[in-house]
Amino acid sequence: MQLTERDQEIVQYIEAGRDRFIADLKEWLAIPSVSGDPAYATEVRRSAGWLADYLRGQGFPTVEIWDTPGLPAVYAEWPAADPSAPTVLVYGHHDVQPVEPLSEWDTAPFEPVEKDGRLIGRGASDDKGQVFFHTLGIRAALAASGADAPPVTVKLLVEGEEESGSVHFAGLLRDRRDRLGCDAIVISDTTMWAADVPSMCTGMRGLTEAEVTLRGPSSDLHSGSFGGAVPNPLHAMATLMAALHDADGRVTLPGFYDDVVPLTDEERALFAKLPFDEAEWLRTAGGSRAAYGEKGYTTLERVWARPTAEINGMWGGHTGPGGKTIVPREAHAKISFRLVAVQDPAKVQQAFRDWVAANTPYGVEAEVHVPGGGVRPCFSPIDSPGVTAARRAMERAFGREVLFTREGGSGPEADLADVLDAPLIFVAVGLDDDRIHAPNEKVEVSLLLKGAETAAYLWEELAAALR
Repeated sequence: MQLTERDQEIVQYIEAGRDRFIADLKEWLAIPSVSGDPAYATEVRRSAGWLADYLRGQGFPTVEIWDTPGLPAVYAEWPAADPSAPTVLVYGHHDVQPVEPLSEWDTAPFEPVEKDGRLIGRGASDDKGQVFFHTLGIRAALAASGADAPPVTVKLLVEGEEESGSVHFAGLLRDRRDRLGCDAIVISDTTMWAADVPSMCTGMRGLTEAEVTLRGPSSDLHSGSFGGAVPNPLHAMATLMAALHDADGRVTLPGFYDDVVPLTDEERALFAKLPFDEAEWLRTAGGSRAAYGEKGYTTLERVWARPTAEINGMWGGHTGPGGKTIVPREAHAKISFRLVAVQDPAKVQQAFRDWVAANTPYGVEAEVHVPGGGVRPCFSPIDSPGVTAARRAMERAFGREVLFTREGGSGPEADLADVLDAPLIFVAVGLDDDRIHAPNEKVEVSLLLKGAETAAYLWEELAAALR
């Protein structure tokens, strides 16, 4: 793909600013903003202050630190010259995961180093590096255009509690909704397929969990005197859990698939273009011996775009050394459901309660406990104006076709889309082998620069697409 003269100026600006960009990012990465450990709360606040100062220095006219009952977020805004131009909100987070075990790090996690084209340190990929490329991108776009303001109003919202569950994030969104109004939300907290296979995520699965307890007799019973004559809660649990899927691997809860947005033929074709090696993937899956799941779908489709029910644990009765011939008084199981658009966690929770009640045998009492409200899935149609525009921007930067993926994990993106009533656009350059959440987290410097280039093109593409 041939670059225009203006695109070449953007690339030259980014290349010229590379060393300063990396030096500044290293300074931010050196702040140990671990949100999950209260001992680091001061450092998370220091990280927010550092970012706010940096954004002011980059030219953002409005920069604020937004306190929450927990840890602070950073908000910045750069209005477009044209007051009728679209508004785009960029979401990321400045908090990071804990670093233990320290013994497995090759370098100090909060003393970032650049080596062999990689920047190594906690937060390099998740998510400080990916937040940071937007700052270089917006400066490059302005330098190439000679303008004082971007073609869209750009807002940044950089959270401080994502790695500890975004406990106060939905409340922050509701409280600040009047300031956060936008026409689209750009998420830069995901990954691409590979460095040489650029891709965009178009959805993340949601999550809800449950614990089931089945109770029979008031105490454990002698299996010689009572076995085979009274209900056994463990037998009942085994039967119940086995009935959670049918012979085709489909979840048997009534109505479970009613709200699932089906894959389009185009999405399935684009997934199929990805260079997926199932044998290698099985090796990364703990040496699993076979792929398994819902009939009629590929492994990638199952992981990204189909809902699941998993038995996470099952126990009861005697589990210690030696035998103990009993009919146990109770049995337990933990179950998790990964959800896809537009399934509602509360609706699935109720469907599971009803299913357990309908399938528990006479003489056994069932209790279902649901911890919390769950996480909703999120989804971006690949033919939406925003996704189409972002794909063009990414293809300009990478010079090749951009494919699509989804992610099996969960995050606060659904809250953003729901509270702000705006579509999501995923633009990110992390890789699955960046070791996020693990020792020796890294990011490819070349991809951060491609991220900056993508961001530079993104604003003009969105300005045209969202009007």
